[in-house]
Amino acid sequence: MKISSIIYRYVFKEMIPPFVINLMFFTFVFLMVEMLKVTNMVVNYSVGVFTVLIMLAYSTPYFLTYIIPMSIMIAILLTFLRLSGDNEICALKTSGMSIYGLLPPAMFFCLLGFLLTLFMTIYGMPWGRLSFKELTYKVVSSNLEIGLKDRTFDDSFEDVVLYVNKIDPKTKELQDIFVEDKRTQDIVSTVVAPRGKLFSEPDEYIYHLLLFNGVIYQVDVKNRSTNYIDFETYEIRLDIKQAASRLKQGAKHRKEMSLVELRDSLKNSTRKDSHYYNTLMELHKKFSIPIACFALGLLAVPLGIQSGPTKKSFGLVLGMIFFLIYYLLLTAGLVLGETGACPPVIGMWAPNIVMGSIGLYLLVQTANERQIKIGPVSILLKGIKSHFVRWGKG
Repeated sequence: MKISSIIYRYVFKEMIPPFVINLMFFTFVFLMVEMLKVTNMVVNYSVGVFTVLIMLAYSTPYFLTYIIPMSIMIAILLTFLRLSGDNEICALKTSGMSIYGLLPPAMFFCLLGFLLTLFMTIYGMPWGRLSFKELTYKVVSSNLEIGLKDRTFDDSFEDVVLYVNKIDPKTKELQDIFVEDKRTQDIVSTVVAPRGKLFSEPDEYIYHLLLFNGVIYQVDVKNRSTNYIDFETYEIRLDIKQAASRLKQGAKHRKEMSLVELRDSLKNSTRKDSHYYNTLMELHKKFSIPIACFALGLLAVPLGIQSGPTKKSFGLVLGMIFFLIYYLLLTAGLVLGETGACPPVIGMWAPNIVMGSIGLYLLVQTANERQIKIGPVSILLKGIKSHFVRWGKG
């Protein structure tokens, strides 16, 4: 019993370094993708680096939801590949320990990954999305040009629609502006100007749009009359308090809801439409993705042992292929579940069942000393690689 506990601690410690490295690497990769979106704020709109770092921190829980199960699988796979490559698996079996005896440290490692992922799905991701939305709005409120998009109608302001054809990122000058103003009773004012500038009162949530050399077209709905006015400069006061209140009081997105809010939303749904299925999918996803740590971890154990000392790279590639299959099944389940083509419970849990079943089968085969025929897969991968090499040379 004492020897077993020593072995368990040894195997468990071997999993920690690859897990940490993979977690940091994949988080870095995902954050680099997100960095492309926020770099524009730093370069063109002078948003503080600290603010950008906070935005990235708020985005991290969403990425970790998917990164942790992947890192758990790769860490277990690399550990057993190393143990197998150094013939330590063979030595353990010679001493009387079966393959099943190596499962406790791997499953305990999966349990830790499950708890961490569960925390991210239930608490981390809703908190991160809400905090990111609030911080983004504060940044946009203090620098409205970030919120404006080229060739897009913006109705964030009460009774005012704003359209800008182009925004100069250096001078922040607006070009080819169209404004529809319905704030005056029974009068619709349409303002067209070739250029303009925005000036802010961020503490008051007020902006002043200064337009140059444009035309104001006014329609009096009550008297059925029209007139137009040419101007050299014209100022429009824009109040974004209404947009701020809508943000605070508006309904949460399903990815921002807690478990209680998701259940209440499902309970209050009067019909099974797309909103109902999307909410139900989100509820199942909060538990199915953490459970994937066990399914993928179980699959990684026999893959690492079966690959043997001469097939380390192939075993790692095979593990990545299985994870890709899991992710494709998960994506297909999301699409089919959200449209109602299949029950959400099947769409969300089928990938875990498939991967877990394959892992269990491979584990039994490995424990019974039956070599799994992965040669054809290896030949197929080599054929694909040689084909791409020839195509690249051609």
